[in-house]
Amino acid sequence: MIVGTWVWDAAGHRQVADWQSALEGCQAGGEGFVWIGMDEPDPAELERLAAQLHLHPLAVEDAEVGGQRAKIDSYDGDTLLVVLRPLEYDDETSSVETRELTLFVGPHYVVSVRRGGHTPLKNVRYSLDAARGPLRATSMGALHGVLDAVVDHFVVVADALGDDLDDLERRVFTAAGGEVSDVDAAEIYRLKREVSEARRAVAPLVEPVASLARGEVGSVTKRLRPFFADVLDHLVRTEDRVESYERSLTDILSVHLAQVSVQQNADSRRISAWAAMALVPTLIAGIYGMNFTHMPELAWRYGYPYALGLMALVCVVLWRAFKRSGWL
Repeated sequence: MIVGTWVWDAAGHRQVADWQSALEGCQAGGEGFVWIGMDEPDPAELERLAAQLHLHPLAVEDAEVGGQRAKIDSYDGDTLLVVLRPLEYDDETSSVETRELTLFVGPHYVVSVRRGGHTPLKNVRYSLDAARGPLRATSMGALHGVLDAVVDHFVVVADALGDDLDDLERRVFTAAGGEVSDVDAAEIYRLKREVSEARRAVAPLVEPVASLARGEVGSVTKRLRPFFADVLDHLVRTEDRVESYERSLTDILSVHLAQVSVQQNADSRRISAWAAMALVPTLIAGIYGMNFTHMPELAWRYGYPYALGLMALVCVVLWRAFKRSGWL
């Protein structure tokens, strides 16, 4: 459904009920644009709006289906389809949640279609009032504002993931020597999954924003390119951070598995040492338990304490040997 319509023109920024008349005024005056905000629209509603704005059917199909990869496509020269994957970080669950925001950007209009949860755009609209130069009251200025807000939030999510990674590293690498940390493989895989979720939103957007910075798509003028180049710089740095997180998590997982392997080897040595010490009394008892006729110790008064002493002596010798070698 349409949640609101706004217009930016020579009179400033205001909310309007009749966006079609406002759009006609912008087109007639050659400046300004109309912003139409939609939230989870049904296909029929989206198609009616597409017919009124003469949007390309392939672009409308992408917006209807949803679940698209982040991208920027150009249709008919001056109309852009922009698919973004805004991210939200949940502090309670330490998880990354992905939204979907689709924009249709024309010379005098912007249509925003939100899916998968609330994506605040109010601050973007207010920032357009304070914009100067080529960003003020233009649809490409609105596109820049949305991209800038989404990428800035990528940075916030990357910071939160970095904090989680630092905590995980501290717990894994500060474990006492020979002991396994309190981290399990499932926790490492969970964070790796969240980082991958962020990477899928960030990485595909780099090349489309780079094409805007180079002025290869849409009506990006030479004066607008530095603004998109600034967004690209932040985006590339965030992509590098997220990729470094994935590499670090792979290393952390390797270290954790090595710790587990070392601990298992130590446990196996302990079990083997105790089994060896238990074997000696069993062996001696088994020999003297065979009751052969010609076994002098059986008739000896001190045979029983001798056998017990021999068992104890051998066990003590073995215990000292295993202790000295680090098996116990």
